[in-house]
Formats: sequence, structure tokens, C-alpha cells
Amino acid sequence: MIDARKLWSDRFQAHIKETSRYLKYIFNGHIAIAMFFFISALAYYYQRWLLELPEEFPTAWVIGIAFGLTVSYSPVRTLLKEPDLVFLLPAEHQLKEYFNRCLGYSFIVQLYLIFLVAAALGPLYFESYPQLGMGHYLLMLLGMLLVKAVNMMANWWMLKERNVNVRSADQLVRTIISIFLFLLFAQNELLYAGILFLILLCLVLYIRHISSRKAGLVFDVLVTKDQARMRTFYRIANMFTDVPHLKNTVKKRHALVRLLTASITYKQNETFTYLYRITFIRSSDYLGMYLRLIGIGALAVWFVPNLWVKIAFALLFLYLSAFQMISLWNHHRVIVWLDLYPVKHEWRQEAMLTFLKQLMLFQTILFAILFLIQWNLLGVIIVAAGGTLFTYTFIQSYVKPRLV
Repeated sequence: MIDARKLWSDRFQAHIKETSRYLKYIFNGHIAIAMFFFISALAYYYQRWLLELPEEFPTAWVIGIAFGLTVSYSPVRTLLKEPDLVFLLPAEHQLKEYFNRCLGYSFIVQLYLIFLVAAALGPLYFESYPQLGMGHYLLMLLGMLLVKAVNMMANWWMLKERNVNVRSADQLVRTIISIFLFLLFAQNELLYAGILFLILLCLVLYIRHISSRKAGLVFDVLVTKDQARMRTFYRIANMFTDVPHLKNTVKKRHALVRLLTASITYKQNETFTYLYRITFIRSSDYLGMYLRLIGIGALAVWFVPNLWVKIAFALLFLYLSAFQMISLWNHHRVIVWLDLYPVKHEWRQEAMLTFLKQLMLFQTILFAILFLIQWNLLGVIIVAAGGTLFTYTFIQSYVKPRLV
């Protein structure tokens, strides 16, 4: 007989211990300070933009899409592990209370996203619809909580469905309904919003009816989804500290690999040049992160009106990208046979420093091109010179001493 309460308590405590272990590094480091600066500057320019908000701005659509996506994204954390496929699957009928607690925990944990989105879009809504006031916005916030709970239950019942296409279609339909529901809610069309909520509720009740005819939960899907969410958390934590048990996924990306390795010769001193380049391209950690940081930095450089703040953002995201790419050095730390290569440590260090320098200079050129497109020649000169100087200073004074 399985004690569902004790099982939940043990899993929950282990989960909290594991996540808090890395959260202290995430919220105590260079990037936390840099992101605080970024968010502060973003809030300042957001407030200035609201003062000049065009009358035809589609605020209702922004609210509808943001709120609809927020409430329809409702994953359930089950804290299941691979051995549970053997040991817990036969005892599924004894785990009702365990899964109820999983649902409650998942709902509470995701409340921060609702409040974050509501707080971010509140000033925009009040500027566009001052006549509706705070009461209407709070009512919409309560509606988000209700629709979030309904969507979470639908997601949970759909986890009895093995066909991924059926689950995806259900998710898409509920997301579209949620978006239009809050679009109407934002425009104070409460009657039509209520009708859409009833349609959503009927859909969810139908999902419950269909799921009740299924044999049981698809445990392997639950385990896979939970592992995927933990991998996402570990990747974020890996930006700030070493995560030894992070499982990396590898993608082929043949065209990019050929592009970056075509000029490399078959010499001993080029061994790690080749290895770091294909790791950067094929690993799931680096290329996506590098491109996302470039994209966010480019948006900041393009839309921020003040020249000096533009330059500050360009250098900030240059630093953030470089700081994340340093982890390439330890990517293969658990592979013992790399130490058997007849390759000097100085060659490995030089390969890492050179590749990091190339990534930083490439990003500097991209940001300088943005200034050039806007015909801001002073910005081009400062970003090009400042980015180049920062690249060489950062690599020599910060990165090189740490490559031991």
C-alpha cells in the first residue's frame, strides 16, 4: 500500500531542495545585476512610450493575446521519475491524492506568471481604457485565475491521450478561445466573453468525458514532460553555475557545421578549434542562447531613442553573450579521453579564446550595422570601437585567467 501523502511530501521536499540549490546562484550574480539594469531601463522607456500612445494602438489585442497565452500555458508538474514507470504504474489507483497535490502545486507556482503579465500590461490598459478603471482590470485578473484553473484541468485530463496530434490540436483550440475571450473582456464585452467561457467550459467537460474512458495516465509521457521542464531549469541554472547532471541534447545542423568548420585544417593545434565550433552549433545550449541574446539586444538598440542608452544596451548584451559562452570551456569536462589527446593545454586555451573573440566581434559588427541603418554615425563609431576594446579587455582580464 502506497502512502500518497508521504510520497508527495518526500518528492516535494527533494524538488524544493534541488531547485533552491541553483536559485541562489541565479539571483546572485553578474547577470542578475545586468538584467536589473535592463528591466529598469525598459520600464523607464515603457512609461515614456505610454505618454505618446497612439489612439489606434490595438491594446485589446495585446491584452487578449498576452492573457490568452498565459492562461492556456498550464503544464502540470508531477515530480515523477523514470523508475516510477515500473514501481508506481501498477499502483496508479492509489495515487489520486498525490496527483491532486501536484495540480495544486502547479497552479500556485504558475500564479507568478499571471501577476507578472497583469502588472506589466496594467499601465497600458489604464492608458487606453481609463473609463473602465481598476475594478474592471481586477475582474479580468480574477477571470485569468478561473480560466487558468480550467485550462490546467483540461491539460491534466488530456495526459491520458497518447496521440500527440490530438493533444496539440486541443491545446491550439483552447488557446484561440482564451485569446478571444480576453480580447472581448478587455473591450468590456462581458456577454460575449461569458459565452466564450461557456464554450471553453463545455470543451473541457467533453475532454473530461473522453479521458474517463481511457485506461489511465500515460506515465511515460508524464515522466518525459517533467524531465523536459527540469532540463529547461538546469539550462537556465547552467548560465550561472556548473550543473553536473545536465543532460544535453544534440542536433545535426549539417549546413552550419560545414560553414563553421570549412576553414579548419587537420592539424593538432586545430583540434579544439573544431571541437568548440561543432559544440557551439550542435549542442542545444549555446547557439539558441547566443541568437536570443543578439535578438533581444538588437530590439533594444533599435527601439530605444536615447543614443547613450542604445550604446549601453549594445555593450550589456555583448557582455551577457560572452559570459554565457564561457561555459563552452567545461562542456566536455566529463569526457576523460579528451585528456588523452596529444594536444597542448595552450592550444586548447587559445582555441577557446579565439572562438569567443570571434563571437563577440561578430555581435559587435551586427550592433554597429543597426546604428548604420539608422544613420547614427556616432553610434557606429562608439559601438565598433567600444565593443572591440571591451572584447579584448574582457577576454584577457576576465576569461583567460579562468581557463585552467
